[in-house]
Amino acid sequence: MADSPFIIDVTGDNYQQLMQASFEVPVLIDFWASWCQPCLALMPVLAKLAEEYQGKFLLGKLNTEEEQEIAAQFGIRSIPNVKLFRDGQPVDEFMGALPEQAVREFLDRHVARESDAQVAQAREHLAAGNAKDAITLLKQAREADPDNPRVVLALAEAQAAAGDIAAAEATLDSLPVAERDKPEIAALRSHLFFEGQVADAPAAAELEARLAADPDDHEARFQLALRKVVGKDYDTAMELLLELMQKDRSFGDDAGRNTLLKVFELLGNDPRVSRYRGRMASLLY
Repeated sequence: MADSPFIIDVTGDNYQQLMQASFEVPVLIDFWASWCQPCLALMPVLAKLAEEYQGKFLLGKLNTEEEQEIAAQFGIRSIPNVKLFRDGQPVDEFMGALPEQAVREFLDRHVARESDAQVAQAREHLAAGNAKDAITLLKQAREADPDNPRVVLALAEAQAAAGDIAAAEATLDSLPVAERDKPEIAALRSHLFFEGQVADAPAAAELEARLAADPDDHEARFQLALRKVVGKDYDTAMELLLELMQKDRSFGDDAGRNTLLKVFELLGNDPRVSRYRGRMASLLY
């Protein structure tokens, strides 16, 4: 086990290298200590799966007594705590000595699967503006591999791109409960919300003309903000919503603030969120 290329003892010296590896494959870090009996029970389970999966994920073992600074960075207070990293960021975790089958199910939500190749191909279709072929391909992938949440997410994105918001929402609703609260799912639901909101809204140019003619046309300002969100011009959208808050908190039952919160949900960890959240707070108090 000590010589396994798939199992790494995490230290301050190799931690950043391991994070860099997470851009290629999932990295599972097991936060443990020698005095923790559940940790010692879990460790051989993780090691067995690391060998079985043959590089589909890397297992990092981090001794919290020896690497206290890294453990503190992630707020580790109870062990075993196992975090899964992708692209240098923790995206999922579990705590306690789970049985092998539960750990396997956890891993299978993240490791590469054959259907992922179809997801990649479908995203190429989407990038080329061909949502129809993307949907066809992803439906085939879901039929072959119904338990891959990445297929389901991509299918919902393709359906949204095709303008079928109801189908996209139904696809997301088909996900297991444990998957529905993931940040990427919440972001897509927020996107679907905005797509639905602008379904009957005037074009952006018309709304801009109305607002130029009457700066107190709050309906035009609100609908233009929605248009900007759908067009991914998030800064302009949030500025418009802040202006709406400042001018008329009663419009649409505080639609400026409530819609800003939806934009924050859509943007997730984007650094702009904290900046605009602070500006929103200054208007509230």
